[in-house]
Amino acid sequence: MNIEQNYTLKQTGSISKFLKFFIPSLLGLFLFIIPLPFGKIFNVSGVSPVNIGVGFISELLKLAIGDYIPTICLVIIVLSASLSLMAKCINIKNEFLKNILDVSAFWLFFRVVGAVFMIMIYFNVGPEFIISEDTGYVILGIMPSLIALFLIAGFLLPLVLDFGLMDFFGTMISKFMKTLFLVPGRAAVDTLSSWLGDATLGIMITNTQYKQGFYNKKESCIIAVCFSLVSLPFSTVIADQLGFMNKFVPFYLTVCAASLVCAIILPRIYPLCKIKNETFNNVPYQEEQVSEEGGLVKQGLLNAITRAENAPTLNTILVNGFKNIVDIYISLIPLVLAWGTISLALAEFTPVFTWISYPVILILELLKIPNAAQAAPAVLVGFTDMFIPSVMVSGEGFAEITKFVIGTLSISQLVYMTETGAVILKSDIPLNLKDLMVIFLVRTAISLMVIVPIAHMLF
Repeated sequence: MNIEQNYTLKQTGSISKFLKFFIPSLLGLFLFIIPLPFGKIFNVSGVSPVNIGVGFISELLKLAIGDYIPTICLVIIVLSASLSLMAKCINIKNEFLKNILDVSAFWLFFRVVGAVFMIMIYFNVGPEFIISEDTGYVILGIMPSLIALFLIAGFLLPLVLDFGLMDFFGTMISKFMKTLFLVPGRAAVDTLSSWLGDATLGIMITNTQYKQGFYNKKESCIIAVCFSLVSLPFSTVIADQLGFMNKFVPFYLTVCAASLVCAIILPRIYPLCKIKNETFNNVPYQEEQVSEEGGLVKQGLLNAITRAENAPTLNTILVNGFKNIVDIYISLIPLVLAWGTISLALAEFTPVFTWISYPVILILELLKIPNAAQAAPAVLVGFTDMFIPSVMVSGEGFAEITKFVIGTLSISQLVYMTETGAVILKSDIPLNLKDLMVIFLVRTAISLMVIVPIAHMLF
C-alpha cells in the first residue's frame, strides 16, 4: 500500500488507530526485545535473572512441564512418524493436515528415524552411540527450550509482526541496513529477538516475514544466516563454561565484531550472492516506505499505523498460531532429534571430525594458537551443536587463548544442525544443506580472522 508523503496521523487516522499500533507493539517490545530482570522481580529460582518476556514465560513453562518433556517428545515424534506413514496410504482432504503430513520420502525417512531414536532414548535401549548421555540425551536436553519457546512464540509473534512494530523500527534504519547488509531495516527486529531471546525465534520471524512478502529470497537467506544470532543468555553459558565470566565484556564484544564482519561480507559472496531477488510464491513484495520529507520518525509511525490497520483479528491470530505450532511440532521436533543425535554420534563415537580437521591444525598453528591439534576438531564440530566446542576445550590442558578463540568462534559460527540449521532447512527459506555447510565454513574462516588478532591482544 503506497503512502503519500503528506499523509499524517491527523489527516487519516484517529487516536484509536494510533493505539491499535501502540499498545500491541509496546507489549511486543517487552515480550520480544527489551530484557528485564523478571527472575528477580518475581523471585523465581531456576530461571535466568535477566531475560526478554517470551524467554521468561518459556522458562516458567519449562519448569512446570520439565518432568514430562521426555513423554511429550515421545508422543509428538512417534505421532509425527505414524501419521506421516498413514498419509501415504489414505487420501487426506484437509489441506493443512495434508501439507504437514503428506511429505516427501526424504522428510518421511527422518521422521521415522527420529521416532526410532526417541523410543530408544526414552526406554534406554539400543546402541550406546544413540542413547549415550553425550548424544541422544544431549538432544533431549534441548527439547524443553524448543517446545516451550515455540508454543509461546507461536501465539505472541503477531505482536511484533502484524501491528507495526517492525515497520516503525525498519523505517528508522532502512538506509543503514540496506547499504551495509543488503537487507530491509525491519531485519533489525529479527536480530534483536535472536540476540535477546533465541536464534530459532529470529528464524521464525524471518520465515513469516518472507512468506508475507516483506523479504525476498536473498534477503530472507541473508537474515537467517547473518542475523539469527546466538542469544545473549546462552553466550554467558559458554563464557562461564570456559571461565571467562570475569572477561565477559571483551569476550562478547569479540563475538559481536566477528558477527558484524560476517554480516557485511557474506551477502556479497557465494552462496548468498547467487540467490535471486524473488518473493515467496511470487507474492507482492512489501517494500519499506521511506520518505525524507517530515523525518524518518514520522514516516515510520505512518507506516506502522497503516500496518496495524490491516492487522488480523484475534480469532485469526489464534487459529494461525495453533496451526504454526502444530506444523513446527510435527515437522521440526523429529528432525532436530534425528539430525542432532546423528551429528553428535559422529562427533563423539567416530574419528570423522578428527580426520577432516587436519587442515585446521595447520591453520591454527599458522595463527599461533596453542593446542592446535587438540582444538582443531572443536572448530568444525560446531556445525553439529554450539555447545560441544566449548566442552571439548574446557579442560585444564588448554591455554586460555585457545579457550577464548574456540568459545567466541563457536558462538559466531551461527549455523548449528541441532538448532538453527534444522529450523532453516524445514522453513520456507531457500537454503539447502550444501549451502549451510558452505556458509558455516566461510563464517568460520572470516570469524577466525577477526577473533585471533583480538585474542592475541588480550592474552
